[in-house]
Amino acid sequence: VDLDIARQELEEFIPHVKNISDSSIKKMAGRDLTRFKEFKKQGIAVKFGRFTQKENKQIQKNVEEFLSLTGIDSAEKLLFTSRYPNDKDTIHRLKTEHHFCEKISEGIPRPWRLIYYRARKMFDPNNYKGRYSKEEKEKLKKYQALHGNDWKKISELMSRSNLSVAMKFSEIKSAINYGAWTKEETQKLMNAVKEVLRRRLKTENADSLLSLEQSDTDLWIEREKLYQALPWTEIETKVGSRYWRQCKQKWNSILTSKLTRGQELYKRTNGLRAKINLIKRLYETKAEDASEVNWDELSNTIGDVSRTDVQSKFYKLKVSSVPLWKRKTFS
Repeated sequence: VDLDIARQELEEFIPHVKNISDSSIKKMAGRDLTRFKEFKKQGIAVKFGRFTQKENKQIQKNVEEFLSLTGIDSAEKLLFTSRYPNDKDTIHRLKTEHHFCEKISEGIPRPWRLIYYRARKMFDPNNYKGRYSKEEKEKLKKYQALHGNDWKKISELMSRSNLSVAMKFSEIKSAINYGAWTKEETQKLMNAVKEVLRRRLKTENADSLLSLEQSDTDLWIEREKLYQALPWTEIETKVGSRYWRQCKQKWNSILTSKLTRGQELYKRTNGLRAKINLIKRLYETKAEDASEVNWDELSNTIGDVSRTDVQSKFYKLKVSSVPLWKRKTFS
């Protein structure tokens, strides 16, 4: 695989391809590029973000058909082969012979890796075990002390998913403050985010800067990048007194109040107009699922607000104004 050509071809479908490692580019060139081109011919764009109900059903169908084709007797064996050492060689052979990568991603315009991770989340019986007991929390702390952040090993010992044990440990590893944020905590959060953004900018093109850094305090960045995904577990460590999800929510609230006019937009009569406008715009998208909505584009049409703010406003509107909303389809 010529990496430069592969990267150039993939850039048409994946805007952030320049940040992807060479090894991942090689895999995507083999697993995804032909699929992406086929979807393009059909006028279908490559998607990211939350999976729709329709896509989840397609993944379920793909997995069930592959099991039927190969005779493998469970989705857990197919997707978590390492849990079955006695059957491992046979399953790997069947996956290769019957083109597992192509079959599992059939009909879904997303990178193969994301489809695979979604399938593992859907079919992992360890994913849905409810709240952690006190005993489990103690075990988790003990296993982390023994094995570090080897979440795969710890997940096997606890019969919980990798993501579940990693997130739970992040939540319980220190005394977390659930009260109002202090000025000191808020400043720590802003410093941590600034440090991450500064590091990120150094690895990106100069085009991403509105103005070059002049000093340690002057950092100018395109507004949209402030809302992009950040390494929240790293930021949590730097803040020291808050769980990563609290850090994320606080950062979004800072952006909404400091960097937009969202507070004014949603007050009094303007608030009613904004809500009506939001409902109309959502209706015009003809989306069948919330994950099909381009929230960034929608936020621009609503006013000077972030996508997070618009999503939050829509959720509150739905919960407070739509009886039995959980039983209704999105549309």
